[in-house]
Amino acid sequence: MNIRSDQRADAWERRTAGPLTALAVVFLVAYAVPILRPELARTWHDACQVANITIWALFVGDYVVRFLLHVERIRFVRGNLFDLAVLLLPVLRPLRVLRLFTAVLVLTRRTEAWARGRLALYVGATSILLIFVAALAVLDSERANPDANITSYADAVWWACVTITTVGYGDHFPTTTDGKLVAVGLMMGGIGLIGFVTGSLATWIVDRISVKDDNTQDATKSDIAQVLAEVKALREEVAVLRQAQAAEPTVQ
Repeated sequence: MNIRSDQRADAWERRTAGPLTALAVVFLVAYAVPILRPELARTWHDACQVANITIWALFVGDYVVRFLLHVERIRFVRGNLFDLAVLLLPVLRPLRVLRLFTAVLVLTRRTEAWARGRLALYVGATSILLIFVAALAVLDSERANPDANITSYADAVWWACVTITTVGYGDHFPTTTDGKLVAVGLMMGGIGLIGFVTGSLATWIVDRISVKDDNTQDATKSDIAQVLAEVKALREEVAVLRQAQAAEPTVQ
């Protein structure tokens, strides 16, 4: 029963991986267009807003289906607490910007699957995605604030770059609640990427040392086996010589 249910959950995730990735891309486009092109007609703004809400609702539905298909549901929730928070908190208007993180989570999972074993590709793609999304989110949050110092996408990208690298020059910074939430998420993402790179490099070094040690041990075992074989051969020769000497007649 448990195995069958787990297989159903895995099958659902495999089937929906592609469509969810496409929806995440559409979500980001629909979110980015009104921010980068504020002069668009109101109709387009409304259409993008409807698309965002609809796709976010589909993400919520996907989470609910995965929750129902998994047997150990408590374990599933514990392992996906951030996903759950990102899906539920945007219901509160001040936290609506967190809907962006839903798309980021979907795309990051797909990037990890595609780039498995390719550290540079995964880190590069994830960093670009986080910078692009964070810059959009902070500009959306700050633009209407009269005290904001991030008023263009160029400023937002610069702020995202110095924040994700934990440099933090301080020339640009968020002043709104939404903007600060984006900053916290970006800082956590930057620290996570640094930790991922460090851990991956450490694992690679340990693996290389282990392989070298295994090769050394194999060579040592081979040498010992060869020496034992030679000793055995010498013992056999000595035994043959003793038998031959014993068989010779004694000279009076």
